[in-house]
Amino acid sequence: MLIIYLNMLPIFNPRQTILVTCREKIADKFTGREHIKDNIITLDWHMPVSFQPFLYAIAIGKKRFSHNLIKESMVFVVNFMPYHLEEEVLDCGRHSGAHMDKFEKTGLAKEEADRIDCPRIRQALAILECEIINSIDAGDHTVFISKVVHSEEKEKGKRLFHTEGDEFTTTKE
Repeated sequence: MLIIYLNMLPIFNPRQTILVTCREKIADKFTGREHIKDNIITLDWHMPVSFQPFLYAIAIGKKRFSHNLIKESMVFVVNFMPYHLEEEVLDCGRHSGAHMDKFEKTGLAKEEADRIDCPRIRQALAILECEIINSIDAGDHTVFISKVVHSEEKEKGKRLFHTEGDEFTTTKE
């Protein structure tokens, strides 16, 4: 089946690539202090699913580090990234956040979301702050359906679309 999927990539793509930010809170067993771990995951599988209420869905592989962070916190931010940050987006997709700080590695600036306890990316063209209302088991992925509790278009700009591998394209001016 993987071969069939790979052969269909030219039909599915290009797809807009986004960065999804999420947060994990871990209580230290000995001190009781809370430690925060923020992460970024690169995704192509996402879409709006309702206008009223405004619902947005993302699909994440069950083995991905961010999967459990999002499943536990029940919130995430969709960050629509500009084309000129292609290398930073690729870097976020190439490495797991389990053992590194992707914000620090890529130089992407972190800021707090307005309505949820989650980081967002300052350089994003637009953001959607999301609270999960449902999840669907979809084979090796989980589809998280969320209510958008805050949206913001921060600036106009060329967006990033994944064609295949490390190749991207963008929108017209």
